[in-house]
Parts: sequence; C-alpha cells; structure tokens
Amino acid sequence: MLLAIDVGNTQTVLGIYDNDKLVHMWRVATNVDHTSDELRIKLHTLMMAEGLEYSHIDGAILASVVPALTHNWEKACCRSFNVDTLVVSAASAGHLINVDMSKFPELGADRVADAAAAKHLYGSPVIVVDFGTATNIEIINKEGTFVGGIIAPGVESSMKSLFSRAALLRSVELEDPGTAIGTNTAECMKVGIMYGEAARIDGLVDRVFKQLGYEATVVATGGLAHRIAPLSYSITEINLELTLQGLRMIYNELSR
Repeated sequence: MLLAIDVGNTQTVLGIYDNDKLVHMWRVATNVDHTSDELRIKLHTLMMAEGLEYSHIDGAILASVVPALTHNWEKACCRSFNVDTLVVSAASAGHLINVDMSKFPELGADRVADAAAAKHLYGSPVIVVDFGTATNIEIINKEGTFVGGIIAPGVESSMKSLFSRAALLRSVELEDPGTAIGTNTAECMKVGIMYGEAARIDGLVDRVFKQLGYEATVVATGGLAHRIAPLSYSITEINLELTLQGLRMIYNELSR
C-alpha cells in the first residue's frame, strides 16, 4: 500500500492507496513544531484506529509547503515503515503535465499534483479551485498545458483577519445562510463569507474563460470545497481527494 501525504499550512491530508483505490483518508491539523517522533505517534494512532499494520505500507510520497516539517515527515515514514519517502517537487512532477518550469520556478508540488490529477481525470481544458489556507486556482488550457493560476486569501484566513480587527464580530459556522439578505449579524456574516467566496470564484473563473476564449471544466478540492462549491455557478465537479490522486499518479510514474 502507498501512503500519500499532503502537508499544507493549516491542515495535513493523508491517504492510503491499495493500488488505485483510496482505502483510508485523514485530515489533521498541521503543527509546525511537531518533531518526527510526534509525527510517528500521529501515524501510529491513525493506522491503529483502522486496524492497519506498518507492514502494510511499502511506499510513501510527500508534498509539503511547510519546509520545517518536510524532513520530519521523511524521518517519521522511514522509521515507521522502513521506506524511502518520495518528496515531490514541481520539477519532478512536471512530466505528468505540460508546464514550463522556467516561467513558474516557485510552483508548489501540491499545485502540480492538483493540475496533473485534474487533467488525467477530467481532460483538458480544466480549472482547479483548491480551498485551503489560500484559495489556489490552476488553469490548464485545451492543449493540456499549465498556463498559470491565481492565489487569493483563503476563507478561514480572511475570517481570522476580520475577527481580529472587528471587536464586536464573532466567529460563525461556515454554512449556507439560505438567504442573500441577512437579518442579524451572524446571518449577514455568513452571507458575506459564503456567498462572497462563491461569487469571487465565479467572477475569477469568468475572467479566465474570457481570457482563454473558451470555457472549461471547473473542479473544486480542499477542506472547504464541499461547503463552497454548491454555492458556485461555475464549479461543476467536487473531488476532495484530488491532490492525493495526483500524488499517487506521480508516485506510480516515478517508481516505474
């Protein structure tokens, strides 16, 4: 089995694949201070809860946007499973999708994984909207080439900024308010946050369509995809395991 790990700034997503089938997936908080020993404990806890043995894992792949944790995850996997973890870079993953790395030297491995998986699963053209700490949008044109993207503040990041600067506002649940006109403070905030994010995505996607000269399949992924995507007019697909699927594809390709 393959362990795929996507380390984000806010959350870390782990998935175990049996060939091409995702059999377990976990989403846990990212803690930049965790040592390799603490990460081993986390792995042990998650796997034991599902009745999995360390011997079941014969490969591991890691995409990390948190440099302080990259080596710790490598070490944790090595000591737990006695495997060398494949650490993905945009350059090493770029062979699965047409991307000019000279134009995008800072492109994250997670973004390439999203783009590669989306192209493989949904064809071209395709746009990926990844709702994370930042909202990332990746654009693949009809020729199957990664042509660029958009990075915007994420929903939760924007919320935290608002609450830290507005003393009378309190946190609200991220859920569909069911109305475009709020009648109390909490409802007004839900409208602004939820419908505002959906409208922002729709507006950005519309601009991308106009610049490309044609429309594309729009796929949502990330921790808040299941909450925001249903409120959007432009998002046509939801795939919460898209990044992990991309990592699995990269591992299979590089392990041949």
